[in-house]
Amino acid sequence: MSVDDLRKRIDALDDELLRLMNQRAKLAQQIGKGRRSAALQTHDPERETEIYARLEQRLTKMRGAIFPVTGVRPVFREIVSACLSIDEKLSVAYFGPAGSFTHMAAQSAFGMAARYVDGATIPAVFDAVAGGTTTYGVVPIENSTEGGVSYTHDCFLEADVMIRGEVLLDVNQCLLARHDDVSRIERVYSHPQALAQCKEWLAKHLPRAQYVVSLSTSAAAREAAVDDTAAAISSRLAAELNGLVVIRSGIQDRKENATRFVVLAKSDAPPTGNDRTSIVFSTRDKRGALRSVLEIFDAEKINLSRIESRPRRGERWQYVFFTDLEGHRLDANVTRALARLEAQCDMVRVLGSYPRST
Repeated sequence: MSVDDLRKRIDALDDELLRLMNQRAKLAQQIGKGRRSAALQTHDPERETEIYARLEQRLTKMRGAIFPVTGVRPVFREIVSACLSIDEKLSVAYFGPAGSFTHMAAQSAFGMAARYVDGATIPAVFDAVAGGTTTYGVVPIENSTEGGVSYTHDCFLEADVMIRGEVLLDVNQCLLARHDDVSRIERVYSHPQALAQCKEWLAKHLPRAQYVVSLSTSAAAREAAVDDTAAAISSRLAAELNGLVVIRSGIQDRKENATRFVVLAKSDAPPTGNDRTSIVFSTRDKRGALRSVLEIFDAEKINLSRIESRPRRGERWQYVFFTDLEGHRLDANVTRALARLEAQCDMVRVLGSYPRST
């Protein structure tokens, strides 16, 4: 077949895909009406996860399939997002101006058709969800290089929100400027986490530059956009939005650099069989208190994937412990462990149970 003939067949397939997507949108609209009439939330993120997993598995079993499995989720995420937006767009708050890594994480979770609201600070995102301004919020909670995000942890001690999901995002830090001449760079703007993630590269390539702390990586990009002698460490998306040149990409010191983000909501997620539960607790001030707590989880055969201490506000030299554990709070062994924990600790709070990100 000639190239023109092949293109005509592709056009015919695209027409059929468009017809099927429109049919799918009508069915999704009917489901939305049914859920609203039953006083249920129209958005069901766990159902979306099931859709993506089923289609990925189906593709792997399809004889002669050459479409990349990694392309299934982003393609169908946008289809689902567009269908949801027909009646009412999902509202999602995220930390940082447009172009931040949190913005990218939010888009990877909810697609391009959602209504996004930027929050200048992490507490502002918590407030948006707690106050009902948005249905969801997305904030960073942990980086594979620099550890936990203290602002996020502190907000969980104050805000009445829960974790509904998580997003893992590979962080490719880029050096952005109005030009591609590294020798003209006198200042580098970025968020403290990003500066720390790139400190070895900066020491080697820009040893005389001044490092300037910004509220976010996207705020740093805006600073660099008005200064010929400045650069920013930020994302490719921020470069596109601010008309900047990517001088170098992948300048983080560890190539496996990734950030874990959490999705905030008024309630957490139902069990899926592959869940994580986040809690925060404080122990009584006595010898062996923390060890006794850890023995509870060991006795219930619960694996802890993370435990991190933070100073307890209002009490000098007292600490709270943020902990991630495998399983859902409704699982029998997790329920037993939490009950025993409450009997032993000054404070225990479940921050949410949610599907583990793949």
